Amino acid sequence: MKKSPAFFLIVAFSALSSLAISDDAPEGFTSLFNGKDLAGWKIPEGDGGHWKVLDGVIDYDAQSEAKDDKHLWTKKEYGDFELTLDWRIKQTTGFYNVPYVLPDGSYVKDENGKKVTHPMPNADSGIYLRGESKYQLNIWCWPIGSGEVYGIRNNESYPLEVRTGVTPKLKADKPIGEWNTFHITMKGDRLTVVLNGHTVIEDALLPEVPEKGRIALQHHGGKKADGEWSPASSLVQFRNIYIKELE
Repeated sequence: MKKSPAFFLIVAFSALSSLAISDDAPEGFTSLFNGKDLAGWKIPEGDGGHWKVLDGVIDYDAQSEAKDDKHLWTKKEYGDFELTLDWRIKQTTGFYNVPYVLPDGSYVKDENGKKVTHPMPNADSGIYLRGESKYQLNIWCWPIGSGEVYGIRNNESYPLEVRTGVTPKLKADKPIGEWNTFHITMKGDRLTVVLNGHTVIEDALLPEVPEKGRIALQHHGGKKADGEWSPASSLVQFRNIYIKELE
């Protein structure tokens, strides 16, 4: 059957559009999100459409209906890599009793050894590295700033210098509602995190980290039985997700 000129225009436009999407990736990087759908990602079984693409970004409302794991994982596993992505917290979901974290990763405690906390507006998500929640880069509103590795900093079986290494050197987060950029480098068991152009974690040791694993965007919190938000829910969005695998 003879094709109309309009058909060839549509094909040409589609090809150019595809090139435009791939050309957005920095040199040497591959896109993990095409801006249109969640191809390349494993949507939680029974999610109910809560992980979705909205206006060209990955949008999450912290209400996945999945019975088990609610995180959004890459289908592929990665070893050593550089990962860049933009993220933003859409809004906070209530006041959370936030502890004070010292530069060495330890907590400020009172005379009875109890953590000193202060109620603050909060929201919470993160990036899981090498397939395990233990190696999560936090995204939240704490004064310590985003980018810390919560599962290592809070594990007192590790030496203090290890826990200090995964504690942000400064808070580089932008205000709630604004976009932030992570540049994450994993080489062996070492991690470096740059947030909005500031190195917050540098060559930190991640003890016992697997050699390879999937990457996840974290679910956290959600609505309680009474319909109110948990005060640390992951009302977040992600975009411009690119990865470069390292030899």
